[in-house]
Amino acid sequence: MDTTTVKKSVIESYGKLAKSTSSGLFSKLFACCDPTANANKVGEKIGYSKEELNAVPKGANLGVGCGNPSAFAKIKKGETVVDLGSGAGFDAFIVAPIVGENGKVIGVDLSDDMLKLANKNAKQGSYGNVEFVKGDIEELPLNANIADHIISNCVINLSLNKGAVYSEAYRVLKPGGKLSISDIVLERELPDFVKNSLAGHIACVSGAEKLEDYLQYVKDAGFKEVKVETKTEFPLELMLTDPQVMQIAKEMDFDLDSEQAKDIAARVTSISLSAIK
Repeated sequence: MDTTTVKKSVIESYGKLAKSTSSGLFSKLFACCDPTANANKVGEKIGYSKEELNAVPKGANLGVGCGNPSAFAKIKKGETVVDLGSGAGFDAFIVAPIVGENGKVIGVDLSDDMLKLANKNAKQGSYGNVEFVKGDIEELPLNANIADHIISNCVINLSLNKGAVYSEAYRVLKPGGKLSISDIVLERELPDFVKNSLAGHIACVSGAEKLEDYLQYVKDAGFKEVKVETKTEFPLELMLTDPQVMQIAKEMDFDLDSEQAKDIAARVTSISLSAIK
């Protein structure tokens, strides 16, 4: 897979996800189940409290994260936080009340449809301190030295150039600024049919790399005090039974039965890491 193909597929697939969520199409397509309930189930398992899950606008939590990066970030009032791959705005909205009216949250996403959904959610929730901008996380449309924190939730995995992502994060952070990231890494190599699958990539699986390789990207960018804050089992079974992910997989002729899902889940781990500029 080349970078252009992956980016195009990510934009198209998450764009469809955003459109379906915004229009309420999923509740019509999947009358047997509640996508929001599944998203909340995933959210609780990966570290969000019920209070956090209930505080954000409906449609902001798409259930496709793998951790809660704000939980260990120690964000303070008045600070500027940049969310890489902000999607429908879920993590941005979690952080918004923490930084307060004198702080700012900037979400960066490459999908016009996701940005539209995020802005709709921001208006619904009256978030005056949150801004969403279109941009590639490998080449951020932001000035240097503007952020106190950079967060990201299971998005950097989608990039085939993780080194560029972390170099950009380093550039945008103020000296002394903190990186707080949730993502997944490999315990064992994935089967070839997953590694070579665009749908697997979009589900944040086939882009996973070994922990030592992943951390090296962070160190090579210049970050210090690189620390794995948490390391937990990745709730892949939950994500692969999510109606939204299932729809993406179906459209891309990608299928996993329950035994395959369990095997792949055993090969990947969710981590949260922190680092300082």
